[in-house]
Amino acid sequence: MPLVLSSQANMSFRSLFLAATGLAGVLAAPATDLDKRQGQTITESTTGNAAYTAHEGDENESNFACAGGYYFSNYVQSGSDQLSISSGHYDLSWSSSNEDVVAGIGWQTGSARTIDYDGSINAGGNSLLALYGWTTGPLVEYYVVETYGDYNPGSAGTKLGSFQSDGGTYDVYKTTRTNAPSIQGTATFPQYISVRTEHRTSGTITFQNHIDAWASFGLNLGSYDYQIMATEGYESTGTSSMTIN
Repeated sequence: MPLVLSSQANMSFRSLFLAATGLAGVLAAPATDLDKRQGQTITESTTGNAAYTAHEGDENESNFACAGGYYFSNYVQSGSDQLSISSGHYDLSWSSSNEDVVAGIGWQTGSARTIDYDGSINAGGNSLLALYGWTTGPLVEYYVVETYGDYNPGSAGTKLGSFQSDGGTYDVYKTTRTNAPSIQGTATFPQYISVRTEHRTSGTITFQNHIDAWASFGLNLGSYDYQIMATEGYESTGTSSMTIN
């Protein structure tokens, strides 16, 4: 039985869209919001699924829990969305009344894993499907974008080059976020972004290839924090689903 969540809070990776539209500095969240853990209740069932509730107004609060052995994240900047989770799978729907919606499922600790995924997205406006995560020491936010809507999420950064992986071409971008929300509160940190030029919603991501390509451009990762396959919609309406293994 999948778990259905109506979310009103969590951390976003909306900075890609905001940077592309010139709004990143205006809408960056304060560290006090990101650091909060109050207002959430986490319960686990015998199936390994988990649920949380977040109080209205607790925007940009990080909430993570296990779902059948996987981690999930669900964020809504305002309003609410509908997220249904089962082991290794989610279904998401959201509306244009939301400023930003992000949902994903993956792993508490990232790695150089190879990920098989089967997803779909039906959205107008700004949206994407991506492998997303963080490292520390150094603090880095990274993306492997498989498809996107109106905006190329790397367009606000510096293009460093391209490489081949998993039957396609990825362009590599680097941006720097200054005094921006992060898993360590407000910080200045780089974003490493691979954007696939041939859009797709299912396939294989050999993340080691991205690590190697980034390193060839002088972009090095640290110790892994969480890592998820995620859907994002920014001021858009849509539905999405994702299965990983």
